[in-house]
Amino acid sequence: MQGRLIREKLHRGECVFGTHIASLMNPVAAAMAAEIELDFAFFCTEHMPIDRTEVGLMCQFYAARGISPIVRVPSPDPIAISMALDGGAQGIVVPYVETVEEVRRSAGAVHFRPIKGELLREIQSGKTELPLKTREFLHDFNRDNYLIIGIESMAAIGRLEQLIDAAEIDGVFLGPHDISATMGIPTEYGNPEFLQVIEDVVRRCRRRSIGVGLHTPLLKMKPQDLQRLIDAGMNWILNGSDIGTMRDAMNAQLRQLRELTAAGRASSAEPAARVQGCIN
Repeated sequence: MQGRLIREKLHRGECVFGTHIASLMNPVAAAMAAEIELDFAFFCTEHMPIDRTEVGLMCQFYAARGISPIVRVPSPDPIAISMALDGGAQGIVVPYVETVEEVRRSAGAVHFRPIKGELLREIQSGKTELPLKTREFLHDFNRDNYLIIGIESMAAIGRLEQLIDAAEIDGVFLGPHDISATMGIPTEYGNPEFLQVIEDVVRRCRRRSIGVGLHTPLLKMKPQDLQRLIDAGMNWILNGSDIGTMRDAMNAQLRQLRELTAAGRASSAEPAARVQGCIN
């Protein structure tokens, strides 16, 4: 699914599904991961120690297979955004946004690339109108780009509409870890207060036809709580991570194997025990 379709679905309220690609950075593993039925692949350069070359290779790889690459940049920095887009990102997640200026700078880097500096500021302020040829070029050049802003604090939630309306954005990313911490209930994802805040934000985003979602901690949030948020309109579904899913699946299989081998040893030991008992 290319970026333009992701963007359209976000605004229409249709669900798109992806996961955090955190470990599968070699070509063989990536080829296997590309067989997962993903709409988008999420790469984080804020918290993960991966370099620009790795991110660019993975963006190009997944995009060529019809999976839209999304990169979370380290901060609301137009230069970092431009670097990610130049490397092949289609979606940009900008973390921890709290000001209108951060939104405008981010939107300028995503939707007006490669225009920067004074001209970009004049365009965004309405002082300058671009020639038709330039507008057509920008529309084509950035046709698969989309912007998701990180709302990760109670301060940002308090001015949500102001941030959404500041510039052209396509989605909102809710950081459950950071939001719960700023609420004074860190990682309490089942807390009724936390769920009420998240549900309220989801509804407020959808009233403005903005996509919205959070990194779904499936093992830490009850299915009925996730269903509640989906019913409210949550449609950007970032499901866990590749390494987390692999860890959980491998642990489950190893536990099953240990149970089977323990049962096998017990079964094979029983006849010997019975014979020994007879001899005694």
